[in-house]
Amino acid sequence: MDGTSKEPATKPDLPSPTTVCALEFGLFLWHLPGQTVSPRALSGTRTREARVNDKPNKVCKTTCPYCGVGCGVEARDGAPVLGDRQHPANFGRLCVKGSSLHETLGETGRLLYPKINRQRVAWSQAISAVADAVRASIARYGTDSVAFYLSGQLLTEDYYVANKLAKGFLGTPHVDTNSRLCMSSAVAAHKRAFGADVVPGCYEDLELADLLVLVGSNAAWNHPILYQRMKDAARDGRKVVVIDPRQTATSELADIHLSLKPGSDALLFNGLLSWLASHDALDQDYIERHCSGFQGALEAAGASAPSLEAVAEGCDLAVADVERFFRWFAETARTVTVFSQGVNQSSSGTDKGNAIINCHLATGRVGKPGASPFSITGQPNAMGGREVGGLANTLAAHMNYETPGDAERVAHFWDSPGLANGPGYKAVDLFDAVHRGQIKVLWIMATNPAVSLPNNARVREALARCPTVIVSDCTADTDTAAYADILLPAAGWGEKDGTVTNSERRISRQRRFLPLAGEARPDWWIMSSVARELGYGDAFDYNCPADIFREHARLSAFENTARPFDLGGLSGLSNDQYESLEPIQWPVNDRFPSGRTRIFDDGQFATTDGRAGFVAIQPQAPVTKADTDYPMIVNSGRIRDQWHTMTRTGRAARLWQHRAEPFIDVHPNDLEKRGLNAGQLGRLQGPAGEFIGRIQAVTEQREGEVFIPIHWNQQFSAQALASDLMAAVVDPVSGQPESKHGVARLEAFEARWEARLLCRPGHTGLWQADQWSKVPLDGCESWWLAGKDEADWSDWAARWLGGTPQLEMSDAAAGRYRAARFHQGRLLAVLIAEPAGGSLPDLAWLAQCFTRDELTAGERRAILAGRDAEQPDIGPVVCSCFQVGEKQIDAAIRDGADSVDALGAAMKCGTNCGSCVPELKKRVEQARIDDLEAAGK
Repeated sequence: MDGTSKEPATKPDLPSPTTVCALEFGLFLWHLPGQTVSPRALSGTRTREARVNDKPNKVCKTTCPYCGVGCGVEARDGAPVLGDRQHPANFGRLCVKGSSLHETLGETGRLLYPKINRQRVAWSQAISAVADAVRASIARYGTDSVAFYLSGQLLTEDYYVANKLAKGFLGTPHVDTNSRLCMSSAVAAHKRAFGADVVPGCYEDLELADLLVLVGSNAAWNHPILYQRMKDAARDGRKVVVIDPRQTATSELADIHLSLKPGSDALLFNGLLSWLASHDALDQDYIERHCSGFQGALEAAGASAPSLEAVAEGCDLAVADVERFFRWFAETARTVTVFSQGVNQSSSGTDKGNAIINCHLATGRVGKPGASPFSITGQPNAMGGREVGGLANTLAAHMNYETPGDAERVAHFWDSPGLANGPGYKAVDLFDAVHRGQIKVLWIMATNPAVSLPNNARVREALARCPTVIVSDCTADTDTAAYADILLPAAGWGEKDGTVTNSERRISRQRRFLPLAGEARPDWWIMSSVARELGYGDAFDYNCPADIFREHARLSAFENTARPFDLGGLSGLSNDQYESLEPIQWPVNDRFPSGRTRIFDDGQFATTDGRAGFVAIQPQAPVTKADTDYPMIVNSGRIRDQWHTMTRTGRAARLWQHRAEPFIDVHPNDLEKRGLNAGQLGRLQGPAGEFIGRIQAVTEQREGEVFIPIHWNQQFSAQALASDLMAAVVDPVSGQPESKHGVARLEAFEARWEARLLCRPGHTGLWQADQWSKVPLDGCESWWLAGKDEADWSDWAARWLGGTPQLEMSDAAAGRYRAARFHQGRLLAVLIAEPAGGSLPDLAWLAQCFTRDELTAGERRAILAGRDAEQPDIGPVVCSCFQVGEKQIDAAIRDGADSVDALGAAMKCGTNCGSCVPELKKRVEQARIDDLEAAGK
């Protein structure tokens, strides 16, 4: 198999359609063989759709679907979204991604109908096909032959039904989630230290802390609203330490930036623990009363970090900087350590998390105001998924396979016919099992593993080999959907109804304010329908999401004598109370009827003896190591204005303006060594794949290391999968992949020419290029192209533009070409080409031309230049919120705007989400340096 398509001939026969009996309010009701389905099972969804459509302009308070901050949003159909001023996560603020949510809605690009082998079918047929595939596989190969791969994009109610169906009724343990890729090491660290997966603190602690330590967290770009809360809390005496190999936008906050050697975090915090002990900075009373295992952890710390100098050398840091950080930590009672993907996405991420927690336990700083370790979640409902057992090694309601009585308790509550009898495969192992043929039916929901998992070529090969791949998604064309045998259209944001839990354990409602697109259905409805088809109707007779939430809450309280996760106080909510549920932090029970802000503040932990556990840490270097063939360390991560694999953010043209194409951040000295230049295309060649992107010279990048973004996929670029450069190496405790440490060699992508092609949506012209990336723009589609062969523009232009151009300019000697096509005065397509390294125009004005019904003669003449001479060129956009470009900012600085505040007053840049503030500050500072140099100082 070539990994791009699946051969239908290798597929088992799929079932014939079941009879569709009725269609009411856009929802199918059907009779299934041997049973009846009560209309009650659908009435809640039907009623809600009618209610939403009756009041389309009513403001709906819902929750943002991006990161784990969990910002409150006010939305209405057809209008821009606003931040919810009453929501305690964001108090009305939204980042540029959240502010652009309304631009990502609509049916364009949506999966609107069920499909089997790419052919549209009725829901009845699709449900029968899924059920028959599952039933046949279990009958022939056993329960281990069926697997589910879930997502932090699912609502808690969806997640709950998935785990109940898979683990409780199908009996397969192989249910994992993409949260494995971002949060599972933090989960494992919490459980080892606290006895449960609990984040002890809250967002207020980020403001109360007198010392804020951010480890592996570029919050300015990845959690911008929390970053703004941290920034607003600046005051005399408050200190911030940023620990990250890269100097990121978050470093703007830092009093110290520790640019440590990648992978050396555990050594640094072992050194801190040892230093605290030798400088009489421990809370001995807290350790003796509330903890166990301290002596072993201290001995391990001393063995790996015998001196300050050894720590500094091992971390590649200055001794003075390390000592200052240690001293600040020792002296500051109110210390919060925020850790995120830079810690978690490691082959020893669990140990790194515990090394951090050890230091907080040693100083008694857990669950206290302004003093706690704080893991920042990546996805909107990563924590909600963990609450219902979304990880393969856990059970619902924070119960565990290894805890005596938990499996029996869950099975009894569900009246399960055969609960999975042990942990299943974690994400990387799961797809290995698919690859070797053990998994015959794989159901993927709301995630894109064909882009996100490491060693991606093998993952795609596994999907191509799997006999039955079922994909539930709201997007029609994803890299993963290309491998689906059965496609199920799921409800998207604005159409879904349920709850999510953010990074501070706060449950919020994600409410529906849009009608379902096409024949899309909520995920819980799809899975409940399959369960009924399989004969489990009584256990999945849900009327609405509130029914599921109440059951979830009851299970959390069932025989619960010690588990911190407890929603018993919400188990009796009426439908109206559920509808109006305000954000609340768990636990919610008789003891904490209004929720609990902080946990473990009383020193009582969820372990069997009630004590927190220190963990002896032996720091481990990353498994993948650079060598002469692959000398560069590759780091990967998110960028400011995009999210995950861009299936949502890729729909908003505004979110492409900050970083429009894949890139490679490289230190200037590394470029000089290799004879490369900023601005040219570069190639990172790794042991199992390659990444092509625009080279950027970045002094904030450590030498010998590069940074690449994770978002691009094969829908948007020819060769820019960050996961292709990451080996399938995982943490032995958590199973989380080491997605921030690959290796590669950096070389030029030897292009002869580069071009920009802009076309109206739906354009059918054919183009060819050795490298391409798609850049959505307002009013048109565009591609950035590059080729190695000599161009034959006279032949290519007619094919690429969809016909003979009416305007054309060619300078063969210079390798420059321009052409455009029109129809009845409307611009259809534009092609602009230059020799590689030539100057191509900004596309903003050209994109604008596609929105016009007719262009003036002057505008037509300006097309080939790529810009109207009378229109100001703003340069690359820095502030996406207010569309402020580099050239505007530099002009304002020259006119006297000598601070970020002054720029904001002049042009509004930096006054909304604040994500661009570090870049604004950098431009102001660079202008001062240039002025001093010009003055000869």
